[in-house]
Amino acid sequence: MAGRMSRRLQHSPLTFQVTLTVMALAIFALAMVVGFGFYAAVQADSVSLERQKILFANGMRDRIAAVDREQESIAIWDDSVINAKAGNELWMVDNISVWMYSYYGHDRVYVLDAADRPIHAMREGNVLAPASYSEDEPVLLPTVERVRRLIRDPAKESLAGDPVKLAAGDLVELDGKPAILSIMPLLPSSDRVIQAPGSEYLHISVDFITDALLAKIAGQYLLAGARLLPLSQAVGEAAIPLVDSRGVILAYAGWDQERPGSALVRKAGPALIGGALLAAGVLAFLLRRLRRPSSALQTSQAEAQYLAFHDTLTGLPNRALFEDRLRRALLTASHETAKVALLYLDLDRFKHVNDTLGHPAGDELVRQTAARLQQAIREVDTVARLGGDEFAMILIDVNDIRGAEDVSEGLLQKLQEPFKLADDQVFVSASIGIALSTGPDADADDLLRKADIALYEAKKNGRGRYQVFAGDMDDLLLRKRQVESELRLALNGGTGIKLAYQPIFAADGSTILGAEALIRWGHEVHGGLPPAQFIAIAEERGMIGQLGKWVLQEACRFAVGTELPWVAVNVSPLQLRDAGFAEQLAAVLAETGLAPGRLQLEITEGVLLDNNDTTRAALAALRQSGIAIVLDDFGTGYSSLNYLRRHAIDKLKIDRSFVNLLGRDESSEAIVRALVDLADALNVGVTAEGLETEEQKALLVAMGCREFQGHLLSLPLEPAQLLRLAGLLPGKDNTPAAVSA
Repeated sequence: MAGRMSRRLQHSPLTFQVTLTVMALAIFALAMVVGFGFYAAVQADSVSLERQKILFANGMRDRIAAVDREQESIAIWDDSVINAKAGNELWMVDNISVWMYSYYGHDRVYVLDAADRPIHAMREGNVLAPASYSEDEPVLLPTVERVRRLIRDPAKESLAGDPVKLAAGDLVELDGKPAILSIMPLLPSSDRVIQAPGSEYLHISVDFITDALLAKIAGQYLLAGARLLPLSQAVGEAAIPLVDSRGVILAYAGWDQERPGSALVRKAGPALIGGALLAAGVLAFLLRRLRRPSSALQTSQAEAQYLAFHDTLTGLPNRALFEDRLRRALLTASHETAKVALLYLDLDRFKHVNDTLGHPAGDELVRQTAARLQQAIREVDTVARLGGDEFAMILIDVNDIRGAEDVSEGLLQKLQEPFKLADDQVFVSASIGIALSTGPDADADDLLRKADIALYEAKKNGRGRYQVFAGDMDDLLLRKRQVESELRLALNGGTGIKLAYQPIFAADGSTILGAEALIRWGHEVHGGLPPAQFIAIAEERGMIGQLGKWVLQEACRFAVGTELPWVAVNVSPLQLRDAGFAEQLAAVLAETGLAPGRLQLEITEGVLLDNNDTTRAALAALRQSGIAIVLDDFGTGYSSLNYLRRHAIDKLKIDRSFVNLLGRDESSEAIVRALVDLADALNVGVTAEGLETEEQKALLVAMGCREFQGHLLSLPLEPAQLLRLAGLLPGKDNTPAAVSA
């Protein structure tokens, strides 16, 4: 017994030491595990916080973009331009101020005229005197001036010649509170309303950033306790700064930080204490538990990665991911024979759906469109949403352009099927621009530009179709831009543009009754450009108002200094669709001193066919002031006795195509006789244009025509030559050389 006791006592220190060692190792291991657990918890909290900041920042950007979209719904609208310029206060209250407050929640709205003077003001749903704008003007003025600079010269703000949206926004501080500011000009939504550059009114919208707004943003991402933190208040980690365009912090947006790692540690605490008694079990337990924060961390990173590269509305790749995939596709294609096709797609009636059914219906239309596009392409291809109703598709391994055209035809057919939006069935169409990579040196930016140009051509040529980019589109676009730029310079004090005058004679062939003003442009490089060419560019690029005003001013200045009975000026249909055209013309007459009865305006039949309220009102106001209205090229269009009766005119001009066939074609002779009789029955004058032979003149005189214009009598002349021919200016030669027609 004594021996056994001795051996037991000898083993006791060893056993104790082993036990102490095991316990020390267990405690050390437990401490390592606990320390690692706390470290993982802190890391998980940190990653979660960064994800929360990204989500909240995205939410703020979405709200700023929403303010811009909401404002655009009323800023780009024919009625807004017309009623704002007419000073229709009641209409502005119902449509562009109180309505913006009650429907979208915009807190303040101002409307400025072309000289940036306030004509309308609303704050928190209450219409105030326009002068109240002065209280906010010091803060709003820099953004107002930026919009004006954009309007005056958008080319300076553009990148690689791309068009610039004429709008500006910022975060500002008003009454000690941060707010979202958006300013854009009131622009026509169609070519029915034309306004001269520089005459745009501005619409200012202010949306205050409040606790309620931040709570709404936070609610989208399941964040709680969102609130506005002024600079005077302590700011925690769960906050993002609200910074204006100068980099000044106006306030902070804060929320209650989610701490998934800390919550996990609190839940695992009791288990850690119990595990101290069973080190091995604790270690196994902790290893299992520590896998969860690692998984949560990976999930958070994956979510943040997804949100950074995908559209939140449709789940499609956004522009950033799309451009990355396009560059990768082009890099792969450069080593293979297959090509890459890029398709730009734009819905044709999207704005109409938004305006009539509301923005929720528009969002649903975008979602359904995205689903159809995904179903119509292969899994290896990419469809992305670039913004609004704009989509893009990358087709890889395309052998030739026919493959891209087949896909485009399928897309157009797919989108022609009706869309079910709430209780409405909606039909839309789409336009598609196609660009195909052209070899190993294909550039992504160049391909994007070509697809955009092709899309523009598809829309211009009728919509509901696709258009493949062709090389001459680039040349045509560059030429148009060059002509547009040079035309602007010529109108703003440059040289080259002038007027010629073709006299209109009485039946005796010598008495000059008046003259028609004809615009000419002697281009320094291209020589004499045909008027139809640069006038079409002026109409397309929104310059026809400026060009037409210049022609009217020059013609009136010339006529007022002569004894010509009258001068005739051609007017574009787009000018007549401008609600302010009649006022503008009255100002020109007052400035030059020309009597209204000495001015005739020549219009085409298309103006009468348009038959809109603005055109009818303009024609009525012009005739009432004493200006004569002449219907040019009569008989070549949709001639209708109904619109001749509905729109009173003063004279018809028989088109040269009928006059040229007189004496050679019996049907043309019968048509001309009928037109002369029609003018006589309507008690209006009649002029035959394009007169070239004595035989034509004799036939027309016999029919009763009393006014003639054509090369037989005189070509278009310089102003001095016309006066010399009319005997109103002394000179040796009364048969001056003509200006080419």
